[in-house]
Amino acid sequence: MDKRLTAIYREKQEERFPNRFDITFHYDDGDRQLSYEKVVWDVDGHSAGLRYGENPHQKAALYKRVGGPVEIADMIKLLPVSGLSSELELVKSGKHPGKINVVDVDRALQILQYMGDRPTAAIMKHNNPSGVARADGVKDAVAKALGGDPIAAFGGAVIVNRRIPIDAAKLIADNYFEIVAAPDFEPGVVEILSGRKNLRIFRIAGMDRLEECAAGQYVEFTSLVDGGLILQNSYTTSIRKKEDFILAESERKGEHFRCRRDASEQERKDLLFGWLVESAVTSNSVIYVKDEATVAIGTGEQDRVGVATIARDKAYRNMAERIARSEYSGSFDSLDDTTKASVMARVEEAKGGLSGAVMISDGFFPFRDGVDVALREGVTAIAEPGGSLRDGEVIEACNEYGAALLFTGERSFRH
Repeated sequence: MDKRLTAIYREKQEERFPNRFDITFHYDDGDRQLSYEKVVWDVDGHSAGLRYGENPHQKAALYKRVGGPVEIADMIKLLPVSGLSSELELVKSGKHPGKINVVDVDRALQILQYMGDRPTAAIMKHNNPSGVARADGVKDAVAKALGGDPIAAFGGAVIVNRRIPIDAAKLIADNYFEIVAAPDFEPGVVEILSGRKNLRIFRIAGMDRLEECAAGQYVEFTSLVDGGLILQNSYTTSIRKKEDFILAESERKGEHFRCRRDASEQERKDLLFGWLVESAVTSNSVIYVKDEATVAIGTGEQDRVGVATIARDKAYRNMAERIARSEYSGSFDSLDDTTKASVMARVEEAKGGLSGAVMISDGFFPFRDGVDVALREGVTAIAEPGGSLRDGEVIEACNEYGAALLFTGERSFRH
């Protein structure tokens, strides 16, 4: 391969963005100002900021907000929580981070802000989670998250909300990741991880205050092609407890529909976990969850039945890949035809691990075809916003299969 083609991924784009800037919001009762400073890291004696933007030919700069709390028109409440996405400590790296690296960590933190009570791992890829899991220890959480999509995790970012121990570090080092981020590392962990060339290792010093972010909101800027802007306050969910879900009911043209079975305690726990993961997934999306670990994640599709089907197919592929790697020490594609057939027979019998799992959708189902995809695979509980004209049809579908359907009363779109 021409070395000039690979060099563009290593070289830093020189940029001339300002070292500091201010944004002022003008209101009748006075001004509100947000101030920002450029972030730089030292790598092998070279002090610089982001290597480049989303692509190597795009210049980019990262800024941290400076100053105390700011409230803007009862919409934005910025808390002075330091040591998070814009203040990542670069513990070890062979090259400066790029925009994607920082954004992937930030997107993971948007999930982890709701999950501080238990070790949780999120593996991010292209600004979406490929796998998220909770467990009693960091290693188990990472292993379960990795099993959520072993193929997509390749070259991703693994972010955990606890100090990384030696056993978890060895598991991480056995796989190819671009980024590892955690609040801290046990002695010897950085040395183990450093065996991976160019791995960027971040310390997230503010992880112990991450949950404070869920109590506030920030302002999101979307730049338009003509230079215009769309501003919105950031998304936070009101669904924070298992009890916040609503057993599905609907009425249309004088006919009343009600889900006959409520979700069990474990199903509600899994539905809550999945709904919180949804807060960082590109819409339209569908997630399958079992035992507080993602079985498969479908992202960014234009139709809901399509994304439900894609996620189902990924669940089958993920399970086949897990079996191949754990029992045959290789990828599924590396197996001979006889072994592949044997593995797939087990996968099909278990329906890709979907039997007994739950399904979470970030938007309502306009037709019952989307939930039918999941129900045929043995999914036992579903959570979605509700509000479709055909909610009654979706409720009836769940009743036919003896499944629970819960509404959130809010949508979780992210474009």
